[in-house]
Amino acid sequence: MAHYDVIVIGGGAAGIMSAIIATRQGLSVLVCEKMPKIGKKLLITGAGRCNLLNEILDVSFYNPGSQRFAGSVLGQFGKDAILGFFRELGLATYTDETGRIFPVTNQAASVLKVFEMELERLKVTIDLGCEIKNIRAVKNGFEVCARTGEKEMGRKVILCAGGKSYPALGSDGNGYALAAAFGHKIIEPVPSTVPLLVKDPCCHFLQGQKVRAKVTSCIDGKDVRTAAGELLFTQYGLSGTAILDVSDEISIAMNRDSIKNVIVRTDLVPFMSEAELAEEFSRRFEKGVTHENLLEGLLTHKFFTALRGGIQNADASTIARLLKRKEFKILGTRGWNEAEFTAGGIPVDEVDPLTLESKLQKGLFFAGEVLDVQGRRGGYNLTWAWASGAVAGKAG
Repeated sequence: MAHYDVIVIGGGAAGIMSAIIATRQGLSVLVCEKMPKIGKKLLITGAGRCNLLNEILDVSFYNPGSQRFAGSVLGQFGKDAILGFFRELGLATYTDETGRIFPVTNQAASVLKVFEMELERLKVTIDLGCEIKNIRAVKNGFEVCARTGEKEMGRKVILCAGGKSYPALGSDGNGYALAAAFGHKIIEPVPSTVPLLVKDPCCHFLQGQKVRAKVTSCIDGKDVRTAAGELLFTQYGLSGTAILDVSDEISIAMNRDSIKNVIVRTDLVPFMSEAELAEEFSRRFEKGVTHENLLEGLLTHKFFTALRGGIQNADASTIARLLKRKEFKILGTRGWNEAEFTAGGIPVDEVDPLTLESKLQKGLFFAGEVLDVQGRRGGYNLTWAWASGAVAGKAG
């Protein structure tokens, strides 16, 4: 049985960062990763481009209950520190027109490669295919036991086991049980940044169609969030960036709080006001344009087929209102295999915001998605992984 200063459980973004920072402190580190390779989930982030972080880094982009906690961590290892870290590894980056920061190669594999090179340079021990069954507090540290029966000793443990999204890539929620064994509560994890289920003829007729739209989530009669972007109609309902950006509160309401009264209101012509659109339709009617051809030049012809019942024989104002306020009743969300992130996990009030050490078990630290910290799309979740991994690694 080998002895280490730090055992990192999970070889994802937060775990890799923790291991590098801890080793740079002169500590002996073991990384236990259940998959055959580290960083498997990292390779699919940002659609394979790896959105490292965002120029606009503010706690308002994180779930309300975690903002003060996240602020403490980001205050210790923020944007400049993260960019400096990657520059030191030799990774060049660029910022796109929306403020998102990517590697210049536009390849997540480049990020993983510079990590692997640094881990090798530091001679960090990595145990692949090592799924941790339990962690036991013992004198002067912890005994970490794998499902194979193999045991290792660590003076401290950093739990970076991730959430539950993309379980095929290693995030199956096993970290929650490891934390719960030490008395930690677990806020029920639900899919986050996820497509929505809708049963509406529009989705059938428009399957595969993409439009630029503005969408608003409405939960129990209250407007919650509005987002603009791509709206994609699918065989099961709605997806696209605009939908993903309003899905978090919907998922929590429906999957955790069992709220059923949820709709998404869509503006299918966001580049014109309702008055402008009604005026345009009136001009077209005056020119003799039929209802069937009324939408040409604004939306594809399929939209007339999908919305025929609300357009045929209606006046200009009614049609404009339909296109600007089309509502879809939400029946649920897609599952973990399609969720980009996890909402839920270890409550932040059970963790020291300065060190990320458990308040319930001395020597046990947390980093990454296993904590109840969720960021918006745009690099905020990876930013949390880098920052929390660095803070836990330094403290470890």
